[in-house]
Amino acid sequence: MGKKNTKGGKKGRRGKNDSGGPKRELIYKEDGQEYAQITKMLGNGRVEATCFDGAKRMAHIRGKLRKRVWMGQGDIILVSLRDFQDDQCDVIHKYNLDEARTLKNQGELPENAKINETDNFGFESDEDVNFEFGNADDDEEDEDDDELDIDDI
Repeated sequence: MGKKNTKGGKKGRRGKNDSGGPKRELIYKEDGQEYAQITKMLGNGRVEATCFDGAKRMAHIRGKLRKRVWMGQGDIILVSLRDFQDDQCDVIHKYNLDEARTLKNQGELPENAKINETDNFGFESDEDVNFEFGNADDDEEDEDDDELDIDDI
């Protein structure tokens, strides 16, 4: 018989729910870096991010994070700005919810940053859409049926 889940492989990692291990050190922005929030996933390792300096940039997920750290819409990330392209940047780090809340409490992120709320980022919400099933004008349709006769057609 083989050993139980002692080595790597896909099946060995399947049962583990590793959330970053011990509490990791908080990474602050340095010169040439900026905090941003993901507004849209573009595919091919790219995201559209709204930086907290007010600019909207296309961010490229670096290879170290690409298939190891999953990112989604609304996540807070740290990006490295490019000297030669102002509309593009590179994703360096993704903050989890606790780290993003800590950054907001310390004043690193602006107060209007939405951390744990799912935002549609400019798309209309489904709350205003109301569907009514069935015929609301049953009486009016009955009158129309009386006026139309099959022989007239």
